[in-house]
Amino acid sequence: MTTLPHRFLRALDEFNGAHPWDHNAHYHPWILRQLPRRFDSALDVGSGSGDLARLLATRATKVHGIDTDSKIIARAQELTPSATPVTFTTGDALTGIPADTYDVITCVAVIHHLPFTRALTAFRQHLAPGGTLVVLGLSLPTTPVDYLLGGAASPLNAATGWLKNKGRPAPRPASMTALTRPADMGFPDISRKAHAVLPGARLRRRLFWRYTLVWHQR
Repeated sequence: MTTLPHRFLRALDEFNGAHPWDHNAHYHPWILRQLPRRFDSALDVGSGSGDLARLLATRATKVHGIDTDSKIIARAQELTPSATPVTFTTGDALTGIPADTYDVITCVAVIHHLPFTRALTAFRQHLAPGGTLVVLGLSLPTTPVDYLLGGAASPLNAATGWLKNKGRPAPRPASMTALTRPADMGFPDISRKAHAVLPGARLRRRLFWRYTLVWHQR
């Protein structure tokens, strides 16, 4: 017999599926607040449908987005006006980065797909002096704080989806059609490994099953 908690969780999943919203895009304004008002170049790793890359282009002279998913890259190119200073390529997030340095590097909900330490090392190598790296990542709940934040986020997630979709069922936005996988590393391990590669990096747990990392290249 189906238990009450199980039925509730199934109903909640069905509700969230009918009222989807982009948790990563929720943090785009916060990401922009970590960056200078104007900068020359930006790299968006795992650029998906290009939403963040297009936002970065409002401040940057040029932006490059890279993603392994050729279909989502094609969609990003379709959604980007030709006059926008953004280019997209399909390629590996580590070995496919153009041989250049960037004033800003962003990586949203992608780094858990990659070898964590190698990815941060690659980003550091491609970041120009004085540049800023911003990572929005997913972590595996492993501590009481994680479960507390997850519990608080669940009703907020449903309420936010209902409000953003004005109470009506809606299709998934283009930004949510990219390939995904669950996180496999807890925040304490993420923090420890990040500080080993990026001394002075600022990491913080966030609502909606996310964490943020900000680091400035000296």
